Amino acid sequence: MSLIKKLAGETALYGLSSIIGRLLNMLLVPFYTRVLATTNEYGAVIDLYATSAFLMVLFSYRMESAFFRFGTPQEARERVYSTGMLSLMGTTAAFAATLLVFAQPIADVLEYPQHPEYVRWFALILAFDCLAELPFARLRLEQRPKRFVFIKLTNISVNIGMNLFWLVFCPWAAGKGVGWVHAVWSPGLGVGYIFLSNLVASLVTLLLLSPQLRAVRWSFDKALWAKMMAYAAPLIIVSFAGIVDEMFSRSMLKYLLPGTPQENLADVGIFGANYKLAALITLFTQAYRYAAEPFFFRHAGDKDTLRTQAQVTLWFTIAAAVGMLGILLFLDLVKYFIGTKYHGGLHVVPILLTANLLLGVYYNFSIWYRLKDRTGLGAWISIAGAVITVALNLILIPKFGYTGAAWVTLTCYTFMCWATWFTGKKHYPVPYPLGRMLFYVAVALGLFALGKLLEATLPAQPILLWAGRAVLFGSYLALIYHLEKKQFSNPPHQNP
Repeated sequence: MSLIKKLAGETALYGLSSIIGRLLNMLLVPFYTRVLATTNEYGAVIDLYATSAFLMVLFSYRMESAFFRFGTPQEARERVYSTGMLSLMGTTAAFAATLLVFAQPIADVLEYPQHPEYVRWFALILAFDCLAELPFARLRLEQRPKRFVFIKLTNISVNIGMNLFWLVFCPWAAGKGVGWVHAVWSPGLGVGYIFLSNLVASLVTLLLLSPQLRAVRWSFDKALWAKMMAYAAPLIIVSFAGIVDEMFSRSMLKYLLPGTPQENLADVGIFGANYKLAALITLFTQAYRYAAEPFFFRHAGDKDTLRTQAQVTLWFTIAAAVGMLGILLFLDLVKYFIGTKYHGGLHVVPILLTANLLLGVYYNFSIWYRLKDRTGLGAWISIAGAVITVALNLILIPKFGYTGAAWVTLTCYTFMCWATWFTGKKHYPVPYPLGRMLFYVAVALGLFALGKLLEATLPAQPILLWAGRAVLFGSYLALIYHLEKKQFSNPPHQNP
């Protein structure tokens, strides 16, 4: 239990940047869904960021995971870090230059022929973010969460500040006749200022990481690099497959839906905005992942590591289920996080919330193949998940639109959870309390169903309806306390 509390403490610290930071960033969603004139404009934002997620895997090729694997021993850290950074510097320059040179044909393929500048800006964003990956990983491995938090929050603050400057202040000042505004702002650029804001924030982040960048030693270990790439190569496939699982539907909606390109982008915007509502649960997941990956590598040799991982996964599931139930029961309030013209897609939020909970469980189950150097097997599982995603999206999107895409996401993550758990039983037998985990998820979904029944029974009595929902949520918390209080009153053996 002491290790679990330590992980919880680190998660809380990283959560200051991840949860609070991403929450602040997600506050841009209601901003965009109100400031942007049409849903297809927001669809362009969703579409381009989905595409950039694929490219980020290509740029970074999971070098941070290789750094955790080979750089954990203090005596090897500098050599591993410098080798990884020099590799990333060379490949990032090559990839970014390619995007800059071929910006126009790439924009044509992405169906933004009038805006090759979008491709150029994203090339620089990807380059800056890629070069920041390993310095951030080093801060995590060296357990320096305060600096990590400061830089991450600065990134978010700059991004939000530039968005407000270009999308709110400048139009207002131009309307008031402030002449200098036109030197830094053009009314025709519109949604492009979202991307420029990101570019400025990414540049500031890289500058703040300059101490970590200056620590690079100009010596490249070819033999070590080969080992790092052999370890990371299957994880590149895992990441590509994961991006396919998460982003393929958003990227393909504009091609697979039967409407015009603008109509399809409008649906992309609606689906993307509601996906953001479901992604509220991933704020916790991201903070947990920042702490968990280096945590499990540091404690891989502990005597009780398997039991610790089982308990960590149980508590992760409980926390995620609490978050899911809270969003579902109070969706009538949460829905105002996005503009009213996006509310037609609210029916996919319960599906996507369940899918995102399972995605978090999958992260826990999948740690075994990184600890045991079986990343190749993890790649095959991810490929299978990607095949399921692509095949079912091609079948269901033309028939059911983005609702079909939501069900595909849930199906894929269900498979991924099962596959990583099943293969891990043989190679890394963590005694997961699966029955208890499934019980908490099932009860949360059952209470959501009761909430929908209350909604149908008390449509004209909002006070009673909200009170009933609060009772359901409180009952769930009381149930957790009743069943898990022995964990605290009788903690397991603590590692020295």
